[in-house]
Amino acid sequence: MIDYLHLLLESIGEDAGEVAAYIPELAQADPNRLAVAVATLDGESYVSGDADVEFTIQSISKPFTYALAIADQGLEAVLDRIDVEPSGDAFNEISLDPDTGRPRNPMINAGAIASHALVRGDGADARVERILDLYSRLAGRQLSIAEDVFESELSAADRNMALAYMLRTVGTLHGDPADVVRGYTRQCSVSVTVRDLARMASVLASNGRTPDGDQVLDPAVNRQVLSVMATCGMYNSAGDWLTSVGIPAKSGVAGGLMGVLPGQVGIAVFSPRLDAHGNSTRGVRMFERMNHDLGLHLMAATESAQSVSRRQERDGAAVHEITGDLHFIEAERVLRGFAQEPVGDAPVVIDLDRVRRANDIARRMLLEGIRRLHLDGHDVRIVDPWGVLGNAETGSGELVRGEQAHGGYVPTSYPDVASAARG
Repeated sequence: MIDYLHLLLESIGEDAGEVAAYIPELAQADPNRLAVAVATLDGESYVSGDADVEFTIQSISKPFTYALAIADQGLEAVLDRIDVEPSGDAFNEISLDPDTGRPRNPMINAGAIASHALVRGDGADARVERILDLYSRLAGRQLSIAEDVFESELSAADRNMALAYMLRTVGTLHGDPADVVRGYTRQCSVSVTVRDLARMASVLASNGRTPDGDQVLDPAVNRQVLSVMATCGMYNSAGDWLTSVGIPAKSGVAGGLMGVLPGQVGIAVFSPRLDAHGNSTRGVRMFERMNHDLGLHLMAATESAQSVSRRQERDGAAVHEITGDLHFIEAERVLRGFAQEPVGDAPVVIDLDRVRRANDIARRMLLEGIRRLHLDGHDVRIVDPWGVLGNAETGSGELVRGEQAHGGYVPTSYPDVASAARG
């Protein structure tokens, strides 16, 4: 996976767009920063590029604060104040329902300001303290606020201030608009890395549960958040995003972009230059490329199967028995088992007899894992009666293929696991 992420960054091509110059501090950002991170549900992280460079979370904060508002007030009370309809508008547009006065959804600024106001707390500081605590639990470390960005952004918050006063005028926001905008601006100024965002996304992918078993978000709240992210998270390009990439996502004007593949992984990218919609230009391209390579689209029908990889010692060989269909996340778990093999020349048998299908990325990942076992000095023997690995060549120069026999396939060199183990 690491090799794939390195290749992804190398092949993403030239950048376009501009940094968010309307916020003075963000205008100073290094536009050439580039990073990607993938986090699995059990806490494994894969990163490449400027993965430890901090930037502010900005609008990627919106789904998490929306979740906290629901947890505090209940879904019905939040729906009374904030709708869930795609607006088709830019993030900072005045977008209210003409009959109810509700913001169209919680992912545009008007809706996000209303969400922030619904978080319990006596004033901006108390609300932000609870919000920061939630973000930190999701990220698995204590996060902090970039005070320089906060001050810079607050100095340019006239439009958000106008939105807050408008919300109070129509009865959607209670409390002091200036206090709410101050808290909302601090919420957007939390510093994160792509590693943090990928982990936060992985909690959403895991139905609100962290890798440590902490149920941070109620599953019903988690589902509501993902649903709104899928339809509204990418502003006025949400339709293009859902059809081309097809996963719940949220962008931020500092250049971050976070995506959630439910039940599998959380993904985050970082590249500061933005397109006309306010989304990271290279970030969008990276997600489109990953969708093509890894099969991320929620609407792509696949036969789901729980893959199991079991290691046994047999006749002096380490036998990895793999069961079930293989996609990205299953192949990643299999490769972890390969990586735990001690360096040496002991035979390693890869038994694919109970695997009927592997998509393209899983096949490539398995072949790379086999190649690495060869490089570590292992004599790798493959049982692949169904031709799962195709006609690729392993690290030893052996062709991975099967021969037709008795109406099915048998391995070219090893007709069963026992003979493979014996060599």
